[in-house]
Amino acid sequence: MTEPGDTLSPARASGGNVGVVNEVSLEDAYSRYADELVRYATVLVSPSAAADVVADTFADLLRHADGPWSRARDVRGFLFGAVANRARMHHRQTNRRRQRERHLVVAQRPDQNGVMVESRDEALEALSVQQRAVTYLTYWHDWSVSQVAEALGVGEGTVRRQLARARARLRGALS
Repeated sequence: MTEPGDTLSPARASGGNVGVVNEVSLEDAYSRYADELVRYATVLVSPSAAADVVADTFADLLRHADGPWSRARDVRGFLFGAVANRARMHHRQTNRRRQRERHLVVAQRPDQNGVMVESRDEALEALSVQQRAVTYLTYWHDWSVSQVAEALGVGEGTVRRQLARARARLRGALS
């Protein structure tokens, strides 16, 4: 069941409350369009990721409620566009993660008895907890330095330094 997009009411279109265009709250928009948006997202991404794409879209809109959402004239159309943008982001992140995983080489070396052991796991275990955290969030979740810093409650310089140390340690252990 699709409904025509929500548009400006005549009172708003004539100049009332300038700056605020749509009268639909995000909660109302979610309850009204979520199922339809998930079906749409299923076409754009895998069925298992569709609900996450829609949820992430609404989470982004909640974080930036005074952004483009507040000025959207066609709420339904805006939401479909936002889901499409989030789906593109999902594909980019998935492709980057796959490239990283494809390039992750499990290096092996002989131990003192001549038996091959996986040095990757040992190298990861040798990292500090903070180094593991910044490495994981940066490379597997594709977070920026600022996102990692905010999540861990540390400065961006600390994240960069821990990431550089982790890279150097892993490079030395895996080469």
